[in-house]
Amino acid sequence: MIDLSTNYMGLQLKNPLVASSSYLWEDPKNIIKAEKAGAAAVVLHSLFEEQLEIEQEELNRFLLQGTESFAEALTYFPEIKEFKFAPDEYIELIKEVKENSCIPIIGSLNGVTDGGWVKYAKKIEEAGADALELNIYYIPTDLSLNSKKIEKNYYNLLKKVKQKIKIPLAVKLSPYFTSTPNVLKSLEKAGADAFVIFNRFYQPDIDIDNLTIKSNLVLSDSEELRLRLRWTAIVYGRISPDIAITGGIHTGYDVIKAMMSGAKVSMMTSALLKNGIDHIGKVLSETSEWLSKNEYSSIKSIQGLMSQRNVLDLSAYERANYMKILGSYR
Repeated sequence: MIDLSTNYMGLQLKNPLVASSSYLWEDPKNIIKAEKAGAAAVVLHSLFEEQLEIEQEELNRFLLQGTESFAEALTYFPEIKEFKFAPDEYIELIKEVKENSCIPIIGSLNGVTDGGWVKYAKKIEEAGADALELNIYYIPTDLSLNSKKIEKNYYNLLKKVKQKIKIPLAVKLSPYFTSTPNVLKSLEKAGADAFVIFNRFYQPDIDIDNLTIKSNLVLSDSEELRLRLRWTAIVYGRISPDIAITGGIHTGYDVIKAMMSGAKVSMMTSALLKNGIDHIGKVLSETSEWLSKNEYSSIKSIQGLMSQRNVLDLSAYERANYMKILGSYR
C-alpha cells in the first residue's frame, strides 16, 4: 500500500492534499465532507482585517447616534464586548469543527497591519486551531513606498503575531517580489514555519460598454502551477520552513509535480469549486496510482526529487532553460 503521509509544520498529515481557504468552509458540514473525501487538513476561510475594524466602527455609530441629546440612552445599551461579531462567529466555528473533526484545522487571517489582527491570532489559537495561516494580501499603490519598506512591514507583522501564539505559523505570499528567495529567508528569520506560495491576486477587468470596472473571480487551472513549481524547486533545501503550493492543483499529477519540486503539501480550492468536494478522492486515487505504477512506495520518496538544490548556479540554469524554450519555436 502506498504511504501518502507527510509532515507540514510539525503536523502529521495522512496525505499531502489540503483543502485551502474558501467560502466552502464557512459551513461545518462541508468540512466534515472534505474529511470523509480524504482531505488531510482544512484551511478555513479568511478572517479579514477589515472585519475587525468596520464592524466595531458601525456598532459605535449605532450606539452613539442621538446620545448627544439623550445621554441617559447610553445606559440602556450593553457594552460593545457583549455583542457577537463575525470574528466571534469565526472563533465559534473553530471550536465546533474541532469537536467534530479529526483532521488539523488551520485558521486564516487576511490583512496588512497588526491592529486587532494580533489579538485574533491568539483567539484562534485558544479556540483550538492546529496552525495559523497569515495571508498578507497587499497591493502597493503609493509611489513613495519602496520595496524595502513593504518587505519590512511583512517581517514586523510576522514577528508580532509569532510572539503571541505557539501554534505553527505559515505565511501566504504573492509572487511579486524583486528577490523571492531573499524575502523567504528573511521571513524565516522572523519566525515563519511555512510558506504558502502563491496568493492569487484577483485582477480587475474593464467593461468598455458600461465604462465600469469588473471584478469577477476566475478560477485557476493546472497551467498556473508552473510558477509555483519554479520557485519551490529553487528554494527547496535552502530554507528551513516547509512549503505549501496553492494555485493550479487540480489533478493527482499536479500533486506529484508539487511534491517533486519540494512542497510538503498541495492546497486545492478552484478544483473543488469546479468539481465538488468529492473531487478530493479522485485526486488522491490518481496520486496513489501514479506512485504505484512508477514503483515509489511513499510520497516522501519523491519530495524534492526534481528540485534545483544540486545546481550550483541557479541563475545560469534559469537562463539556459529560457534560451532553450525560445529556441524551440524556430
